[in-house]
Order: sequence, then structure tokens, then C-alpha cells
Amino acid sequence: MSIAKHSKLAKAPVYAIALSLGLAVAGCGGMPTNKSLYSTKQPVVERSNFALDVQTDSSGLPISEQQRVKGWFDAMDLKYGDRVSIDDPSRNPAFAAKVDDLAGQYGLIVSGTAPTTQGFLQPGQARIVITRSTASVPGCPDWSAKSDMNFRNATSPGYGCSVNGNLAAMIADPEDLIEGKSGSNESLIPSSNKAISTLREAEPTGAQGLQNANNGGGN
Repeated sequence: MSIAKHSKLAKAPVYAIALSLGLAVAGCGGMPTNKSLYSTKQPVVERSNFALDVQTDSSGLPISEQQRVKGWFDAMDLKYGDRVSIDDPSRNPAFAAKVDDLAGQYGLIVSGTAPTTQGFLQPGQARIVITRSTASVPGCPDWSAKSDMNFRNATSPGYGCSVNGNLAAMIADPEDLIEGKSGSNESLIPSSNKAISTLREAEPTGAQGLQNANNGGGN
């Protein structure tokens, strides 16, 4: 009778340990589930539109409004990657030319169609729109899988956060993450071949023999 009681008492700690381990694993946030090498954390590009309504005239844009637009561009820190567009109900080419000249001072050109913005334009008004894109990686860093067990041999939920996060932070034009720059019809092959041919056809530096160096009559 004493032996049977001893065996039951011996099993009790084992069950307690197994139960505690099960609770510990369940409370660690589970195991990773992504069994591929593709990151689930990808950059997301967001666009924001900023609009400025200006008064136009027969010349396109008065001097006072040009100064106002220039100050707005400076305040917005207009730079590469931004897109400038106009919404002009009168379709005055002089106005488009003035805005294009102002945007050209920042290395930008006016795009064709302005995005839809809120508010109505009064007669004699036109709208200048700056479209700015930003890139980020939502959900990073991700430390949700806190268990040391990985029976699926899966990657961490935060896999790719570092690379994609740095890419989103460093890219000059976030729109390139959606669609890369289209190439021009200009071919760079002739210019590259010219440089290679010049290097290959150059005369070796030692072709004329060694120079007679005079050390000035030293001992």
C-alpha cells in the first residue's frame, strides 16, 4: 500500500512540470508561421496632396502671386520626388508656363493632370497641387513570436524589417517602389564603347622605355 502511494506521489511533479511548460509555451506568443523566405513586412507608399489657390490674370500669374507661390514652395521644402500639377479651369497656357518656370527652379517639371482635391475654385482662380509620397514598413519591428521553439522552421515575424525599412527610408523617390523609372530611347552603348575603346587603344606607359633620370651628380 505504501509503494502505490509513493508511485502516485512521484508522478505528480512530472505532470506539474509538463503543465507549467505548456503554459509557458502558450504564453510566449506562439511560434513563427512564415515558412518561406519572402518577407511579410513590405514597404507601403502613401501619397499626400497639398494645394494652394492663386489668382490668375491674362499674363498667367501676377508678380505678387509668383512670390507667394515661391514662398510656398520654400516652406514645403520642394524637392526631388515631389510632383507639381495644376488645376486651371481656364486652361491658360501662360499660367502653366509660369508655374513650370517656378517649379524648374527646384529641378521639377509640372505634371499633366492634377489629383482631385477638396474645395471649389472661384472665377479667376487656379490651383497648384504638390503630391508628396512617403514610404514606411508598417508593423516593424515585430517581436510577436517570443517562443524559442520553431517546429515549422519558419522565419521570424520581423524578417525583412531591417532591409525593407532602410530601403523605405533611403529611397529618393518612394514612387519607384511601386513602379520604376521608365527608360529613355537614348542609347548609352556608343558612349560606353568609346570609353572602353580609348582605354584599350591607349599606348602602354612603358612603351618609350625607361627615362634617364639624372640625380644631379651625387656620390
